[in-house]
Amino acid sequence: MFGSNLAFVALAAALAFPVAAQDLKLPATLTLTAYDTGSSGFNITVAVGKAIKDKHGTDVRVLPAGNDVARLAPLKGGRAQASAMGIGVYFAQEGVFEFAVKDWGPQALRLILASSDCNAISLGVAKDTGVREIKDLKGKRIGTVVGSPALNQNAFAVLAFAGLGRSDVKLVEFSSYGAMWKGILNNEVDAAIASTISGQAKEAETSPRGLIYPPVPAADKAGWARLNKIGPYYAPHKATCGVGVSAQNPTELPNYPYPIFTSYASQPADSVYGIAKAMILNYAAYKDGAPGAAGLELQRQNLAWVLPYHEGTVKAFREAGVWKPEHEAHNLKALKRQQILADAWSTYLKTNPAEGDTFRKGWMTARADVLKKAGLDPIFE
Repeated sequence: MFGSNLAFVALAAALAFPVAAQDLKLPATLTLTAYDTGSSGFNITVAVGKAIKDKHGTDVRVLPAGNDVARLAPLKGGRAQASAMGIGVYFAQEGVFEFAVKDWGPQALRLILASSDCNAISLGVAKDTGVREIKDLKGKRIGTVVGSPALNQNAFAVLAFAGLGRSDVKLVEFSSYGAMWKGILNNEVDAAIASTISGQAKEAETSPRGLIYPPVPAADKAGWARLNKIGPYYAPHKATCGVGVSAQNPTELPNYPYPIFTSYASQPADSVYGIAKAMILNYAAYKDGAPGAAGLELQRQNLAWVLPYHEGTVKAFREAGVWKPEHEAHNLKALKRQQILADAWSTYLKTNPAEGDTFRKGWMTARADVLKKAGLDPIFE
């Protein structure tokens, strides 16, 4: 499975850099995009920016944006160097959902660093339903959100862990994430996707209905194979914070990093190297600056994930002593996938396809055909 073999960096591998932080060269100004003001991703990016400003004198501008397209547009247009993305970064690489349109298509994105903290992202379930395991959700009402493929894909992936598909549950559509979670409170839906530390999940936990997160054990290999078939970006995680979860009472749940600091492949290697190295060197200065920032620690990076790392980041990882031959081999495979997608996109555009839904359907078919021919899983069909 593409991206499902985890290669987390061992703590002992986090070696010191050969140069001091003050020797690092950064531009006078860096511009990054992030989720909306007040979001954890925005707050973490601000904390990182403050540390870089304090240590290196670089002004870091953080531009809030309401969706993945808006977060990536400044990078694509050369007005920003990086973005603190969510899992939409994977959809952008794959050229699916909101990126399956003529103006976008598959994007050549590269990882810098990503945060994996104590929380997890899974289906929160109203306690009054009696559900204790994912399989118990059969026949239950599952929340979905119009125009939010990441949320919906996450829900379908978690359901697949227990072998449940869309026809096995009752899908209830909402206009927004907030409305979906109000649906939990109002008994209009039984389960919805959220981080264990989401404010909405915490509100549901204290409501008359209550809330639990059914476990998704890593030992269930078959279940995880089904989950990763739909959400290859997910990995087993021992959650220790959030609803019903603590260090004393951990729960095995699926998780993926957030925020995911990303740049385009076209961003100069020296520029990305500077950002990555500054984030690694100055970790102590920002790790307590915002909830979740601690997850950017070097040893928490997954070096064999679903997106390739930027060559500038790879240089920083090599200097830190954590980049191994197996990571390089995985990165090359991820780069190959991006190149196959880029070539398929170029070929498809030459057919002058009609706009709208016809364009999307034609692209998704062409995309799947090319990936299958290369022996790769299309994931989205």
